[in-house]
Amino acid sequence: MSARQKREEELAAQQALPKIVSIDEPIVVRDLAEKLKLRETEIIKHLFMKGMMVTVNQTLDVDFAKGVAKEFGFEVIETATVKHEGEYGQLDQEGRKKLDETKFSNLQGRSSVVSIMGHVDHGKTTLLDSIRESRHKVVDSEAGGITQSIGAYTVDKDEHRIVFLDTPGHEAFTSMRMRGAQATDIAILVVAADDGVMPQTIEAVNHAKAAKIPIIVAVNKIDKADADPDRVLVQLADYGLSAEKWGGDTLTVEVSALQKLGLDELLDSILLVSELLELKADATVPAEGVIIEAQLDKRMGPVATALVQNGTLRVGDNVLIGSVGGRVRALIDDHGARIQEAGPATPVEILGLDGVPNAGDSFRVVRNDKEFKQQLTAGKQKERDQRIGVSRAMAAGFSGKSEIESDNAVKENQFNLLVKADTQGSLEAVVDVLQRMTSDEVKINIVHSATGDISEADVMLASTANALIIAFNSKADANAQKLAEQEGVSVKRYEVIYHITEDIEKWVLGQLAPETEEVQAGTAEVRQIFKVGKSGIIAGCMVTSGKMLRNAKAIVMRNGKEIFSGPLNNLKRFKDDVKEVATGYECGISFDRFHDLQEGDIIEVYTVKALERTSL
Repeated sequence: MSARQKREEELAAQQALPKIVSIDEPIVVRDLAEKLKLRETEIIKHLFMKGMMVTVNQTLDVDFAKGVAKEFGFEVIETATVKHEGEYGQLDQEGRKKLDETKFSNLQGRSSVVSIMGHVDHGKTTLLDSIRESRHKVVDSEAGGITQSIGAYTVDKDEHRIVFLDTPGHEAFTSMRMRGAQATDIAILVVAADDGVMPQTIEAVNHAKAAKIPIIVAVNKIDKADADPDRVLVQLADYGLSAEKWGGDTLTVEVSALQKLGLDELLDSILLVSELLELKADATVPAEGVIIEAQLDKRMGPVATALVQNGTLRVGDNVLIGSVGGRVRALIDDHGARIQEAGPATPVEILGLDGVPNAGDSFRVVRNDKEFKQQLTAGKQKERDQRIGVSRAMAAGFSGKSEIESDNAVKENQFNLLVKADTQGSLEAVVDVLQRMTSDEVKINIVHSATGDISEADVMLASTANALIIAFNSKADANAQKLAEQEGVSVKRYEVIYHITEDIEKWVLGQLAPETEEVQAGTAEVRQIFKVGKSGIIAGCMVTSGKMLRNAKAIVMRNGKEIFSGPLNNLKRFKDDVKEVATGYECGISFDRFHDLQEGDIIEVYTVKALERTSL
């Protein structure tokens, strides 16, 4: 056998083997060509023939890349990869999320993460401040004493560390409270002893139950004269929280945040529940966790407050948060100190990201630089595509406050708003509460929302869209303020979200047509019928109350039943046309479209009164 024949047989044997490939992550065209043993131009040409223009550096998502491989005759197999899913791995017997212990070999006990929840002004932040015994009061810097964003803090008790998430107490931050419950192991439900169970108390209970986490009730303000802790426990029993001291399974602690009473008992209860939960994590694997809060800092750039749930986050790690990522430039703990690494159940600020992530997003560390860049590029492309789709949809109806007539001639009032806030969590809450103001009559359209101060680009967009700018703990620089004045763009600044809803409602009500009410102006009795011409008639009437008004809405009543409704077209006093006739005077009345008046009929006239609108 010649060497040529031998090579041909080897080539035929190779071609006879099944072509198998595995693709389990986004991949650029160049790497896909290398994986498929093809020239890059072959893939580019193949996609061009299908009407798609791609480059060698363009990233293809997993499903699309698999489809391309199949079109070239490859069999795509699923690889069995071990993913560190952390807290999202499994559910325990009670339905709570837990660590999938089969995937980790160095599990150790970890600190518990506690969320403080409850109704506004029931003392959540003051309780946390008392526990921390911090010199920097949390509540002092907050407008109206209401928490406006989520913070994460650590305290020590008997050589054990507890991580607290201070979730906002404002009713508008429902979604943030829900995220807080999902990120934590234990919920502290703060209820004021003098106030009892309130609507947000019930919301907090529902969120904690939905997240399958245990609840410890802290009955606060027991130092007040009208405090009644037992009444609170009776009310909570109606929502499935039966106090342990009454034979139930819910731990309850009576505390006074101001007087620092019962704090040790509360911490002991947390440690007891933590021990029963047997919380574990593996500090040796790449870190993963959740973003608690994020904002754009003028000095430090994008800053994200993260809670490490599993693994260890280190300076220099590649962090991926959806379409946002970057190499960790610095880590700052809850005391403001720079640290080199953060283990499980540690809140930490991350510096070095290329954008501001969304509060509540999951993050993970990707150690392979190439894989990190591919996944980050794919995430940004996906976000870009979504943003383009939203922009195109908005462009179709970009008109500020307008009246849009549909095929049924129904007019809709649309109000455009541009929202800026200091943090991502606050931004989501403000947008949520504004969108909930939309009704059948009023449409609130958020043309743009972002964190940071108001820029000239924001003002130009607001001017184009005829939008009002809402700034929550955000301000406009000098150039943006000057441009806003030139363009006639209104900028409203707020520190408490209640004021936003109040002002927007007043503003919207002022733009809407007033409500109207029909008011009876007078009544007249038909005393005699006069025929005019062949078919016309005039009713001789006596005004018995109020006054008759020409062209006002009239209703003809006969034997207590309405027989006609329409405008009072003709009103005469003797032979003269008049605009009105008062009580006690006779008059002549006729209608253009109704000629069946009879003696004894009652004619009622109504005027339309405009009423000031008080609610949407």
